[in-house]
Amino acid sequence: MILYHGSNCEIDKIDLSKCKPFKDFGQSFYLTTILHQAQEMANKVADRFGGSPVVNVYEFDFEKAQGLHIKEFPSADKEWAEFVMANRSRANEHPADAYDLIIGPVANDDIATLFRTFSMGIIAIDDLVKGLKYRKLSNQYAFRTVDAISLLQRRGTV
Repeated sequence: MILYHGSNCEIDKIDLSKCKPFKDFGQSFYLTTILHQAQEMANKVADRFGGSPVVNVYEFDFEKAQGLHIKEFPSADKEWAEFVMANRSRANEHPADAYDLIIGPVANDDIATLFRTFSMGIIAIDDLVKGLKYRKLSNQYAFRTVDAISLLQRRGTV
């Protein structure tokens, strides 16, 4: 499987300490199967931090991941929404810490308002999930540990 990571530089060696905490699936190295999504992220990162947009390409073989602790969310459901909210919290424990690799939808800027209104107590979790059903969500693969990252083979850039 080919995965993409949008950045403002080529990434020869992945360093988890440089990854930002409090993201959907916690402090992780994030990739996607969607080239266009990675290109958009590369543009955002280059605009924000300088440099030129770069999409790094990696190959990942699921068969080699048999010993990893993997969590997969097939859709943006109640479990996924609660998981994302907990990982974005600066006060709570992060459930992502129990996994090497997490796969699921992206809680992108299009749904930030839904998450904000939920966290403020304006809407209930069921209303949040209903609102997600009408959004086109992209995917993300969060590589959280050295063991998981060791299974990525860099294939250059596009």
